[in-house]
Amino acid sequence: MHLISTRAGSSGVTWSFREALFRGQAPDGGLFVPASLPSLPEQDRAALPHLTFPERAFIAAHHLLGREIPHATLRTAIRDALDFPVPLREIEPGIHLLELFHGPTHAFKDVGARFMARMMAALRDPGDPPLTILAATSGDTGGAVAHAFHGLPGIRVVVLYPRGKVSPRQEAQFTTLGGNVSAVAVRGTFDDCQRLVRRAFADPDLNARLSLTSANSINIGRLLPQTFYYLHAWTELAHTAPDSELVFSVPSGNFGNLTAGLIARRALGMSLARFVAATNENDVVPEYLAGRGFHPRPSVATISSAMDVGDPSNFRRIVHMFGEGGHPGDVLTGSSWTDAETRECIRETWRRRRVAVDPHTAVGLLGLRAELRSRPGARGVVLATAHPAKFAETVEPLIGCALPVPPGIARVMDRPGRSTGIGAELEALREVLA
Repeated sequence: MHLISTRAGSSGVTWSFREALFRGQAPDGGLFVPASLPSLPEQDRAALPHLTFPERAFIAAHHLLGREIPHATLRTAIRDALDFPVPLREIEPGIHLLELFHGPTHAFKDVGARFMARMMAALRDPGDPPLTILAATSGDTGGAVAHAFHGLPGIRVVVLYPRGKVSPRQEAQFTTLGGNVSAVAVRGTFDDCQRLVRRAFADPDLNARLSLTSANSINIGRLLPQTFYYLHAWTELAHTAPDSELVFSVPSGNFGNLTAGLIARRALGMSLARFVAATNENDVVPEYLAGRGFHPRPSVATISSAMDVGDPSNFRRIVHMFGEGGHPGDVLTGSSWTDAETRECIRETWRRRRVAVDPHTAVGLLGLRAELRSRPGARGVVLATAHPAKFAETVEPLIGCALPVPPGIARVMDRPGRSTGIGAELEALREVLA
């Protein structure tokens, strides 16, 4: 796969997947995107219905990366990373939940983070200097990245998060590991954390001394494996009604998950797929899709806190994919929902279906239901991005009962957490990294 920067224009400069994986961002400050996305061969598409999720993931990975990454390396990475189920569950007629929360930290980001960690371990030369992974989190990225890289030799992980703005269970998943994982509590918002990461990457001295890279969705190595589960859900549903339109509703904050879906649509044969960018009140992308321009602004706090992003990084990738004069509105609709609407969705989904959903998945459900009302005959998939027990303080009062605590959460809750508090200044982060 040849990759270019979103800022490169027609410069002709390309990078390999390995180079992009370890760089995180392009040298010009842009994000890496595929230079081209050829379609999945017909023989591969024909084989998909008969395969398991990991086998489908290998088909996708081989199509995207196979010319650069040996087959055995890809197979081993996928086998080790995707050792948990990804069930597709119909909760009401025409509406399915793609449950992406059965991995070790019970969030969808386990898929991308675990694949990325195994790629880095496989492709890193033994003589390379120690690597520092710098990741900003609004909730689930921190736990997924910390767990995926914990204990890997030659790799240090530093997780930045907005102090007091992630759930206690999310926080425990990355502050209790120790070892090569450090947590930094920033006095500010997720946007402040993300800004610090960008400034650190732009600092030549820090990069030279620490070999910085990212495990956020700005890193193409974490973004591309998220295409795997779109292909999985598409295959599960498309073969039963091949001419039926399928709508994916994606709870969206930094928009990496949605970007992966758009890549999957173009490269993996999902031509009849449409997407809903479902957001909370941080609605800069739905506003853009409605024709009112792109106006980043400070994020506002909501109960779907992992989506509290006012300046989403991956918006640049989405615009780049559609090119000058193109508009994602042809395949993408935006919607935004209030906390009151989100709470009501959680309450009603439990009352009517006995299905508990976390606040982010509830936002996705709201977006899908609204979209399907205007598309008779279409079917829909909501990406269920986190286990509802990760947000027990919000969900349990709404459904009136306690949720069972999954093992990936239970085993960290009694461990002491440790983090370093800093202000939202690069000098403060520099001191921590030193």
